[in-house]
Amino acid sequence: MERVKVLLVDDEKEFLESLVKVLNRRGFLACGVPSGEEALGRMERESFDVVILDVMMPGIDGIETLKTMKAKWPETEVILLTAVGSTEMGIKGMRAGAFDYVLKPMDLDELVEKIHQARERSWLKLEAALDREGKKDKK
Repeated sequence: MERVKVLLVDDEKEFLESLVKVLNRRGFLACGVPSGEEALGRMERESFDVVILDVMMPGIDGIETLKTMKAKWPETEVILLTAVGSTEMGIKGMRAGAFDYVLKPMDLDELVEKIHQARERSWLKLEAALDREGKKDKK
C-alpha cells in the first residue's frame, strides 16, 4: 500500500519537528514547513494527500492558507490544528473546506485516524475527478 504524503504547517519549530518525526515513524511520508506561504510554495512543486495546518500563524493565517489550498488543490484534504478554546476557528475552517480539525494539545491516535480518513476522502475525490475527465473525453 502506498504511504500517505502529509505536509505539516506550523510556526512552532519544536512542535513541527517532533510531529514530523512521529508521523514518519508511524509510516507516513511527512515533511513540515513553518508558514502558510512556504506551504503554498511547496504544494506548487509537490503533491500531498493530506495537509495538517495550524490556524494561528504569522503572515498568512491558517484559514487564508486553507482557502488558497482548496481553490488550487481541491482534492487535497486539510486537517486544521487549533488551540483549546478556539473551536470556533475549527468550525470556520470546516466551512471554508477543511476536512476536520483537531484541538492542541492533540491525541496522536486521533490525529492518525483523521489522516487516514482524510486520505480516503482525497482518493475518492481524485477518482471522481478522473471519471468526470474520462466521460468528457468520450463526448
